[in-house]
Amino acid sequence: MEFRRFRPADYQAVCDFLIALNRPDHAHINWNWARFEWMFGHPEFDRTSLDAIGLWWESGLVVGAAIYDMYFGEAFCGALPKYAALYPEILDYAWEALRDRQGLGIALSPADAPALDAARAAGFAPAGQREPMMRLTLDRPLDAALPKPYRLAEPDPLRDAEALAWLFWQGFGHGTDRTEFEESEQAPARLRPHLNRHLGLAAVGPDGAYAAFCCLWYLPGTDYAYVEPVCTVPAHRGKGLAKALLYEAAGRARTLGAKQACVISDQEFYRRIGFTDDRVFRFWHKAPDGTELSEKT
Repeated sequence: MEFRRFRPADYQAVCDFLIALNRPDHAHINWNWARFEWMFGHPEFDRTSLDAIGLWWESGLVVGAAIYDMYFGEAFCGALPKYAALYPEILDYAWEALRDRQGLGIALSPADAPALDAARAAGFAPAGQREPMMRLTLDRPLDAALPKPYRLAEPDPLRDAEALAWLFWQGFGHGTDRTEFEESEQAPARLRPHLNRHLGLAAVGPDGAYAAFCCLWYLPGTDYAYVEPVCTVPAHRGKGLAKALLYEAAGRARTLGAKQACVISDQEFYRRIGFTDDRVFRFWHKAPDGTELSEKT
């Protein structure tokens, strides 16, 4: 067994670990290879601290990991079932290396008894923060056409980076002031290595600008597609654009081998289009002074 900190060359090994971790029963589906890849390329991801990610290796494969989520203060801690005895060591490392001034929160599966036992022993306690997962089974036709005059497009993440950034700016609630957007500091676009451009779809409005976007992440050999992100410009909401894009992308993912689509959300939008509640991952927190955080309702 070898422990060492993350190096850029370890990127694929981490993805392989997250794929293997979810292969038996999706017990850690809130942390899958696609979430890691989306986060790794996100402009808000703290790339200055990559070597704080801790990895446990056996025979050239990652078998356990402690990964911060965007910034310090929240982390994912996981181990392959055969290596569940690593959890106390992984949690101790995460506490020492990944906490912030408020302490550390980790999202744990209610079915992962070794992780829960190790968290209790390490002084973590359940808190109110949760990560709900929803699932769409891809066992039926998904039909929802874009209304006219909207049309379907497959944006290029590099060539169309500015147009996509403007779409996200509006779709995620930053307003519609173009000047404010242009004066903001937009991080350069990055090409995620496993991105399938045919699963990242946009609706183009009558003015030629992107009105909505949906991306699914899928790799052959897995049975799930991961939904991230979905957004619509406020002026174009209520027309069924997001549903049409998600259904089209999900149908394409099904053709490639996906059996289900998963999303971290409990929004009513997803229920309306056929997603069902799957499981809820609960955060466990530890405060800097070692006191347990009180239960929130």
